[in-house]
Amino acid sequence: MLVELFFLSGCQNDCGYPTQMSPQQLQKLVFVTGNKNKLLEVQDILKGTVDLVSHSLDLPELQGTPEDIAAEKCKIAANMLQGPCITEDTCLCYNALNGLPGPYIKWFMQSVGHEGLNKLLAGYEDKSAYALCTFALSKGPGHEPIIFDGRTPGKIVPARGPTHFGWDAVFQPDGFNETYAEMDKDIKNTISHRYRALEKLKAYLASQQE
Repeated sequence: MLVELFFLSGCQNDCGYPTQMSPQQLQKLVFVTGNKNKLLEVQDILKGTVDLVSHSLDLPELQGTPEDIAAEKCKIAANMLQGPCITEDTCLCYNALNGLPGPYIKWFMQSVGHEGLNKLLAGYEDKSAYALCTFALSKGPGHEPIIFDGRTPGKIVPARGPTHFGWDAVFQPDGFNETYAEMDKDIKNTISHRYRALEKLKAYLASQQE
């Protein structure tokens, strides 16, 4: 499974990654992803905080709660790299379905598309949902990952706007008349689930440099 993953740069070991984090190393991150849209969004949100470059990595498929999946992926990645890393997982959770599709939204999206995501709620009056982003930071092998999550409430609607960025076209955040896909990126990047998780991550990274 291809997942999104940050590696902290500045390593002196065989893998090319640091075994311990320093203030200097926290200034540069490598985002491992095959999703160029997500890369651009994260770069925009972290602009002025850290330098971001992209790379990709395959990790095994996992199941469980969003936090369990994020933590386990981060542990596996840290062990593979023998160094610190940060992983990211994104969920779309329907309240009527007790949080599903949740962490499996990517596979639902690939299987049934935007129309299918709407049909999942065809028998329910409650169309409310929330977008959830979870980052997990490991300081290296043997370290328990630190979790940073962000949540944006909204509802599921028929697809509107560009359809090239996952399920954005069917999610309309509360307080807005536009779906994520229809929004100006500068607006989305100040209210999205990813933005809220990254704000917590940025605060933590800043605290490590004090």
